[in-house]
Amino acid sequence: MPQIPEKIHELTVGQLSARSGAAVSALHFYESKGLISSRRTAGNQRRYHRDALRRVAFVRAAQRVGIPLATIRDALAELPEERTPTRDDWARLSEAWRSELDERIKQLGRLRDHLTDCIGCGCLSLETCVLSNPDDAFGERMSGSRLLVERGGRRRQERQVKEEAKASEDCR
Repeated sequence: MPQIPEKIHELTVGQLSARSGAAVSALHFYESKGLISSRRTAGNQRRYHRDALRRVAFVRAAQRVGIPLATIRDALAELPEERTPTRDDWARLSEAWRSELDERIKQLGRLRDHLTDCIGCGCLSLETCVLSNPDDAFGERMSGSRLLVERGGRRRQERQVKEEAKASEDCR
């Protein structure tokens, strides 16, 4: 890994890429999403402050555990500009993400367990299959598909579900 002298306080995109292991295109993407920032030279070249190295490492570590980029961006926004995230910063932010990760682990465990139950069955019943119809909240109140995304957006969809539920209750 190429060493960058301490006296250099700004890195080119190539230097940042070489040191961080992230592709140049990934660095440009991170910048477009507000995860890292650069300044432009008179020749319109990007220059990154040295703290970008730690920020890129922070982003990549958070991505590896499944944290969405928007959540990572919000976390990095809490840090002062041009300051490297510290061990304490990481501990504080990772603690906040722990419950989200624990819930995902539970969901994956349930998925794994239900997948085992379905092997050989092949029914994939929309009424009873937990893989085709997970956490079916509407199935207890009415039958048929109710969650199709339509052009009008979510509000129209929610209004239609309420109207159909009322109509279903009126028929009883």
